[in-house]
Amino acid sequence: MTINETSYDTVFGKMAVEQGFCTDAELRHSLEELLSRRKINPVMLKDLMVDLGYITQNQAERLKKSIKESKAAAHQIPGYQILGKLGAGAMAIVYKAKQLSLNRTVAIKVLPKRFSENPEYVERFYKEGQAAGKLNHNNIVQAFDVGEAGGYHYFIMEYVEGKTIYDDLAAGKVFSEDEALDIVIQVARALNHAHACGLIHRDVKPKNIMINKAGVVKLADMGLARETTDIEAAQTEAGKAYGTPYYIAPEQIRGKIDIDGRADIYGLGATLYHMVTGRVPFMAEDPTDVMRKHLKEQLIPPDHINTTLSAGISEVIEVMMAKRKENRYNNVEELLEDLEAVRNGQPPLRAHKRFDVSALEQLEIGEAIEAKPNIDIEETLARYRIIMVVLGAIAGALLLTTILLLLSS
Repeated sequence: MTINETSYDTVFGKMAVEQGFCTDAELRHSLEELLSRRKINPVMLKDLMVDLGYITQNQAERLKKSIKESKAAAHQIPGYQILGKLGAGAMAIVYKAKQLSLNRTVAIKVLPKRFSENPEYVERFYKEGQAAGKLNHNNIVQAFDVGEAGGYHYFIMEYVEGKTIYDDLAAGKVFSEDEALDIVIQVARALNHAHACGLIHRDVKPKNIMINKAGVVKLADMGLARETTDIEAAQTEAGKAYGTPYYIAPEQIRGKIDIDGRADIYGLGATLYHMVTGRVPFMAEDPTDVMRKHLKEQLIPPDHINTTLSAGISEVIEVMMAKRKENRYNNVEELLEDLEAVRNGQPPLRAHKRFDVSALEQLEIGEAIEAKPNIDIEETLARYRIIMVVLGAIAGALLLTTILLLLSS
């Protein structure tokens, strides 16, 4: 499924970040320190991170045990020869392997033993494989098989030799408008296929977008995918926020049960925003604060951050990331029309219409389209009341003076 073969230290580091034991910055510093120390005194990454205080000894042992268990499980899967580790996620480790019967390279995702004992995790794991198995598109990582061996659950899928969008962003890359559009159009085509098959991805983000060596983009990880007709699953998940904070749609944060393809459009919009600006749409230290900003805070237009961007791509992103799903593109087909128009140097007509509709809706419900800065409404009302009282007093005094003058005459 994923990128080039990596060392034990790299897998360990990725797992430490994925499970929230340390930050990306702490891992990068640890890897830099590891390289410098190995010239004098070789050391394992897990020991170094404990020494630096980035993780605890207990956390290091838990990660080590998880990697060891998954490696043992991978070697128990019949018909496959394990070639090495590829990466790690919060719930699984992925291996590069050879399928002996067809003599082809595949990726194997293995669910660790501690998760295998939890029916909810096992069910989610199989649902991922089954969801991916329903899809057949050049821009989606293909699923081959799911199963169980020696008490371990595994998922066999297409091996993609290349990199993720996240890899480039983590290295500090800001994508050009043309390159970003080429990538996102391919992802949109993948989503269009998934939606046509009745599946919503619900976790579109840079880590789940891969590019192989031929430049073909692949949408990966159907771990949070849900069928639009699965009412029971929707009701079970009601009120729960499923997704990744930096790219999650407002309706997912609120745990709405009527999630549809427009949630994926939002996630893709947040991803495109990150690609062309070099920063996520909303930043905060705490994931809860990030999600609050998705709900409440106004989006800074991407062309205000990267002034080389066209007004067209900025419009498209703003419509993709409208807080109300009714103000986004109705479907991915509409989005593709605008993405391809902008790539061809034309204005995004669908986005123009969406902006017009949104403005009319705001006027209809009495909202200001553009708020004036530094105006305290309460203070303004208080001043208005004082002025009215003063004017009333003056008017009363004038009336009284007039009556007295009339009486005296």
